[in-house]
Amino acid sequence: MIVVENLHKHFGGFHAVDGASLEIKEGSITGLIGPNGAGKTTLFNVIAGRLPPTSGRVLMAGEDITGLPPHELFHKGLLRTFQIAHEFSSMTVRENLMMVPSGQMGETLWNTWFRRKAIAAEERALARKADEVLEFLTISHLADERAGNLSGGQKKLLELGRTMMVDARIVFLDEVGAGVNRTLLNTIGDAIVRLNKERGYTFCVIEHDMDFIGRLCDPVICMAEGKVLAEGTVEQVKNDERVIEAYLGTGLKNKVKVGGAA
Repeated sequence: MIVVENLHKHFGGFHAVDGASLEIKEGSITGLIGPNGAGKTTLFNVIAGRLPPTSGRVLMAGEDITGLPPHELFHKGLLRTFQIAHEFSSMTVRENLMMVPSGQMGETLWNTWFRRKAIAAEERALARKADEVLEFLTISHLADERAGNLSGGQKKLLELGRTMMVDARIVFLDEVGAGVNRTLLNTIGDAIVRLNKERGYTFCVIEHDMDFIGRLCDPVICMAEGKVLAEGTVEQVKNDERVIEAYLGTGLKNKVKVGGAA
């Protein structure tokens, strides 16, 4: 689904991504871990078109998408979420979902004058789809709640729901568990697994919680200092000497266990 080839992103003399190469296989839930400052979020931002690369290429299903803006990638089915949720706080949860699909008839002034019935029919269809998404995510009871009143975990579920309002092919989740209690994190994890298995979504997940990564992800890729350090199952990566050294500055892998910040 995604191939990253020798990607670099420099900010002046700082090399946030420094020659990273990796693959995200179609139909997988790939975990991306690494110590703080490893370049994970910058890598996401370059892939998702929020930052131009300094050099290197990004391919999606064989097509070169390097440097394409987010709205073009959106139409190709590449979406991402953020560490801090970006909701329309004064709108209801249902309305937040209904905003997602592009090209709605009501966005055109001509249609608002002369195609009111068609617009109303489209909005009813979007509302039905939004309610189906909320039911899938087990948060139907929040449909009419203002999005700004949601908890951190509920906002993360709402962001996941947005990806379900369009034909997403691959979704990049940036620290989906940040500030989320264990119960809601389990709900989010269940939704990700169902979307993967039932709807064919491909995911790439940055996450601090190694138990969450271990439950969902195979393979797991570890970055450090802007480079890809290791790849394999979660156990293989956690027990890799280079990964332990990157996290803890020591190679004494028999005395320590990676399980904290990613």
